[in-house]
Amino acid sequence: MESLIAVTGAEGFIGSHLVEALVQDGARVRAMVQYNSFGSWGWLEALPSDVLAQVEVVPGDVRDPGSVAGLMRDAQAVYHLAALIAIPYSYQAPRSYIDTNVTGTLNVLEAARQYATPRVIHTSTSEVYGTARTVPISETHPIHPQSPYAASKAAADHLVSSYALSYDLPVVTLRPFNTYGPRQSARAVISNIIAQLSAGVPTLRLGDMTPTRDFTFVQDTAAAFLAVGRAGAQVLGRTLNAGSGKEISIGDLTEVIAEVMDRPVQIQQEEERLRPSGSEVRRLVCDNQELRNLTGWQPRLALRDGLARTVDWFSHPHNLERYKTGLYNV
Repeated sequence: MESLIAVTGAEGFIGSHLVEALVQDGARVRAMVQYNSFGSWGWLEALPSDVLAQVEVVPGDVRDPGSVAGLMRDAQAVYHLAALIAIPYSYQAPRSYIDTNVTGTLNVLEAARQYATPRVIHTSTSEVYGTARTVPISETHPIHPQSPYAASKAAADHLVSSYALSYDLPVVTLRPFNTYGPRQSARAVISNIIAQLSAGVPTLRLGDMTPTRDFTFVQDTAAAFLAVGRAGAQVLGRTLNAGSGKEISIGDLTEVIAEVMDRPVQIQQEEERLRPSGSEVRRLVCDNQELRNLTGWQPRLALRDGLARTVDWFSHPHNLERYKTGLYNV
């Protein structure tokens, strides 16, 4: 009988791609989507019907211990992706980030203790490092969160590490750098640029063009999750970076996207899209050597090729119409 794998945050961008990859890998998936009165399963509804047929969708809330316990009962592994992730909104509602990102993680850890779950894969973020002090950024780089979002994720990461040390819980933390691809929210820079250009806006409205980021195509990120889930005991208790190892400025990235789409581009910087000066992470570039050495994972898709796939997805009107291209998505 195939393994039962639980996934929190399954309806989201990376979560939906991970669910798809797990099913293709032969797993039986129990996927938590945040309960809502619309009965929406988020991006899980975009999966092929033969894939979705292999998924048990469970509405719930990671903030509720009972929801999490019900999700994880009898699971051989849990991939914990549920989180509030928008940095701008974390300036407006920081307490909600603690409730979801910290308390939600605590609920997953406690359920794993209760059921002796064989493996817990926790999701971190490169934002916990803050602006790079040394490059590329390895897992030994100091933690210096510069936003309430990053602080909540750093707190969750430390909580996970403490459970590994205190209770010998079989956990591994995957720390993705910036992921992009089909189904990403338009609050993210790549999907935001593509959505605006696809909608034919005369002028791109963006924020700071000077920070650099390390971008990984979403299917490569999903493969990194599978790699740490399959790996042996050598990954337990570890935090592992997942990224391409290449950086690009937002300004240069915009030019590459415009070239891929063959669209002229004019840019207007908007004040509301700028982070507070002390909160902007100026530079992120990943050292992925530990993940490669321990699991054999490596990113396969070059940035320009991944952008072409993302543009192709946005080119379908049914996909583009999901986005409010005229609004700033916080």
